[in-house]
Amino acid sequence: MTSRETTNLLTHSDHGVSQSLADKFMVGTYALIQWPWLLKSLSGGRKADKDRLLDRIGLAHDALPNLGSWKADTALLTRIVDTIEADEPKHVVELGCGASSLVMARALQLYGQGRLTSFDQHADFVAATRRWLAEHGLNADLHHAPLVEAPDGWPGHWYELSHLPASIDLLVIDGPPWTIHPHVRGAAETLFNRISPSGTVLLDDAARPGERVIAKRWRKRWPQFDFALHSGGTKGTLIGRRVR
Repeated sequence: MTSRETTNLLTHSDHGVSQSLADKFMVGTYALIQWPWLLKSLSGGRKADKDRLLDRIGLAHDALPNLGSWKADTALLTRIVDTIEADEPKHVVELGCGASSLVMARALQLYGQGRLTSFDQHADFVAATRRWLAEHGLNADLHHAPLVEAPDGWPGHWYELSHLPASIDLLVIDGPPWTIHPHVRGAAETLFNRISPSGTVLLDDAARPGERVIAKRWRKRWPQFDFALHSGGTKGTLIGRRVR
């Protein structure tokens, strides 16, 4: 999830869901634990690296908003472009639309002509991102996905997903925000059976304590994937490759 405005420390506060006392307690507890990671993430990366990435994909230096915090940082965006260039995925699914949507749509236009399907719980963000891509001559399948009760024993809430491709070559997870629950992104595993052979999963903010718990559970539940934490950038990325 992103916007084109100045980056704030916390996410958009209107989640459209009610939180249980237990979920609120977990959010408060993790806020005390992970504030160093949140502060580090504010920078979004060096301007020179951001400009280099934009030059690489042929976008103007002012095409992206201020990055960092709850927005993708330059390291994640660069890794996404690297993956699209190397693998030429046909079907890319993104959870949490915004700056990464623009970069992915452009990278797919340049490398392999794949298609992006993106979801976000904020209908206004989806509409704004759709207009933003159109301004740059880009398009993607962007969908509003309200938050509903999380599946498979995961806490908090999860996207009500539709219009999913039967097979996913690249899954990018940058939502929902941790302020719903620190483990909220764990339910992304409900899409893992759709990941194609040698397909890739990228989980943003993977250095945070909540995402480390998620990664530990995924490693136990999904031996079909090889998961590795890459600590580059301001937030870290968990990379999962389907190996069987």
